[in-house]
Amino acid sequence: MNIDFELLDGKFLRELLIYPEGLEIDRDLSSENEDVNLEVSVHCTGENYVGVKLIDCQPAIRLEYLGKVEEKIPGGKRIILNQFDPELKLRVYSVYDFFDGTSTCRRRTRLVNESRKNIGIEHVSSAMINNFGNLGHGTLDEKLVIHWASNSWDSEAQWNRSKPQDLGWTENGKYHRSGIFFSSLGSWSTINDLPFAMVENTAAGITWFWQIEHSGSWHWEMSHYRGYTDPQTYIYLGGPDERHHHAWKSLGPGETYETVPVAIGVVRGGFEEAVAEATRYRRVACLSPHKDNRECPVIFNDYMNCLGGNPTTAKELPLIDAAARAGCDYFVIDAGWYAEIDEKWGETVGMWQPSKTRWPNGMDEVLDSIRKRGMIPGLWLEIEFTGINSPLKDKPDSWFFIRHGERIQSSSRYFLDFRNSGVVRHADEVVDRVAGQYGAGYIKMDYNRTALMGTESNASSMGQGLLEHNRAYLDWVDAVYDRFPGLVIENCGSGGCRMDYAMLSRHQVQSSSDQTDYRRYPAIVVGAMAAVLPEQLAVWTYPLRDGDKYEASFNMVNSMLCRVHQSGHLAELPRESFEQVKKGIEVYKRELAPVIPEAIPFFPLGMPSLEDHLSPVALGLTHEEADFYAVWRLSGTGSVQVPLKHHGKAEILYPADLGIRLENGSGVVSLDFPEPNMGVIIKVTR
Repeated sequence: MNIDFELLDGKFLRELLIYPEGLEIDRDLSSENEDVNLEVSVHCTGENYVGVKLIDCQPAIRLEYLGKVEEKIPGGKRIILNQFDPELKLRVYSVYDFFDGTSTCRRRTRLVNESRKNIGIEHVSSAMINNFGNLGHGTLDEKLVIHWASNSWDSEAQWNRSKPQDLGWTENGKYHRSGIFFSSLGSWSTINDLPFAMVENTAAGITWFWQIEHSGSWHWEMSHYRGYTDPQTYIYLGGPDERHHHAWKSLGPGETYETVPVAIGVVRGGFEEAVAEATRYRRVACLSPHKDNRECPVIFNDYMNCLGGNPTTAKELPLIDAAARAGCDYFVIDAGWYAEIDEKWGETVGMWQPSKTRWPNGMDEVLDSIRKRGMIPGLWLEIEFTGINSPLKDKPDSWFFIRHGERIQSSSRYFLDFRNSGVVRHADEVVDRVAGQYGAGYIKMDYNRTALMGTESNASSMGQGLLEHNRAYLDWVDAVYDRFPGLVIENCGSGGCRMDYAMLSRHQVQSSSDQTDYRRYPAIVVGAMAAVLPEQLAVWTYPLRDGDKYEASFNMVNSMLCRVHQSGHLAELPRESFEQVKKGIEVYKRELAPVIPEAIPFFPLGMPSLEDHLSPVALGLTHEEADFYAVWRLSGTGSVQVPLKHHGKAEILYPADLGIRLENGSGVVSLDFPEPNMGVIIKVTR
């Protein structure tokens, strides 16, 4: 990755272009207009701004460049640019972390108030990307493609290809006073869209991508700087701000404020090349060094199309036996284990003590049974909440999120504030009991509601209160791993509603969705593999009690190129269905789990749509000596052709006994499915 800068009048630093190593740029992108090509955009209270965009504001335009510092970091280097506003006496450090072997850097901004009075921070960028639309010939609509993914409950990671005008950024012969705006408000960081997106300049053959690494509110926008002749383009990337998230910060004398980190990368090529580079970056810079991500053990969880938050000893014991026979490594008891049978499990979260009515002989009987069958037990927690019927509700208001003087309540839950030392002590006691006393080696950490703007307690604004809680929670998670380094923690937010790399740089596993229709799941799996490492992406497989062997194998294929999140009433399945589960897990452990942690995803048939029930779907993983494909026939034609990434001989790995026929061709593999709604795993050896 190269980043070109210019210095206006010998003191104003401007970022010209981020571009791939070795690429020759054939035009001058500099400008005499000091309002453009900002290296950082910051707006302070009482200072001038122009319009709705987060540029054209002070003191960003008048920051003076004072020099840089370069230092080594593990696996790379850090460059810190030093700028200063002499009027406000505000120092601005731009921090760039570069990682060996990637064309991606992590960028953040640090502000220091060197004055004797408070400075109000309205917004500050984590990163800027400039002039991406000023390369190559043609209009913006002719040469730019914005790749972005809508994301919501049961419909995660639905990728879109849009022209600028499709998203509201039109060519008007001048600069555009508005543009393209993507924001997420609240503690569900991915409830509307993924914080991972890209812009492709087809005329230049370059794609820029970004990943906002934050578990709360964020914003990015794309438009023009001011200018009437060939106006320059920009992307602003950042966390919460005053305009979109009620996140105003009062920075006192001597205080420091830092933005959320953002990864920015650039590649030659398009969407697939950008995903490959983002995958490499995530492994180098984001993935925790935990054996779970190297070994990809199989997880059984009793919730989905199974017990659904109503576990008991009588229900669990047959499931434990069946999960062990199927080859599962973890057995996770999901929601409800703490609630009495006559209580609502969502209203009683908080104390995390085993129910007496669900476990008449104690929960240890069930946990011991899991261990005796060779599996590691796991439990579900929702540690950032307490239910309205939990004794924890009687704690002082300082324990909870407050808005307009009242506790925030959502779906019969209160939000706990991890800036409070009492909350942290309580959470520590819970994890010490679950992981220590109960011996759970796996925690499914769920998060089923969003705090929206945040909390007004002990903060400059509600949005700042949420940001500080987000950071305090991550600090708490880090401390948990210090005490229990072998513990596996799954990140879940009603499925994928908090699917970001602030969380996934700590947690080993990401819940992909709560989608209960297995036929819709392939469209989610394929899209999510662009945003989450395959060794972290957990996908449900939940064969149905009244299903057949075809349905069971389709379920298995859904999960086999990532992490198997097994569920369903395994003890009550028809024999042929159970055999498909068992064979699928055997193939997964033998062929796929060893290569997934090093493989790169690709998309042979492009990005699917959740609403398309006819077109086939395909997902690929490429490794050193072989490529692996998951291919699904939905309700459309039984004959499916899949283009190959590399030439080689294809073979069916799973299912090998359901009549699917494969024919090798020149650069393509042809598959014939005897029934609608079938899936297959194939291997192409080079």
